[in-house]
Amino acid sequence: MDARDLIKRPVITERSTEQMEDKKYTFEVDVRANKTQIKQAIEEIFEVDVLKVNTIKYKQKYRRFGRFEGFKPAKKKSDRYAYSRQRRDRNLRRSLRSNK
Repeated sequence: MDARDLIKRPVITERSTEQMEDKKYTFEVDVRANKTQIKQAIEEIFEVDVLKVNTIKYKQKYRRFGRFEGFKPAKKKSDRYAYSRQRRDRNLRRSLRSNK
C-alpha cells in the first residue's frame, strides 16, 4: 500500500488538539495497517521521526435509520509520538491545519 492510502485523515477533537502541544498527533488509518507501516507512512509524508505508535480498533456498529438497516464501517485510530526538529514540526502542524 502507498503511504497516502494508509493515512486517511487527522482526527480533530478537543482532546487531540490539546495533545498536539505534547507532539502527539492522532490520525484515522486503514484498518489493515500495522504499527510499522503507520510509522513508515507518517515519516515519509511529514518528514518527522516517530518515537511511538499506539493504535485502537473500533468494531463496525449496527445502525438503523427509519426502515433502513445497516452497519457503520470499522475504523482504526492511531496515536503517535513524534520527535521532530522545529522546521519539520511547523510543516506537520501546517499540513494538519490545511486538512480540516
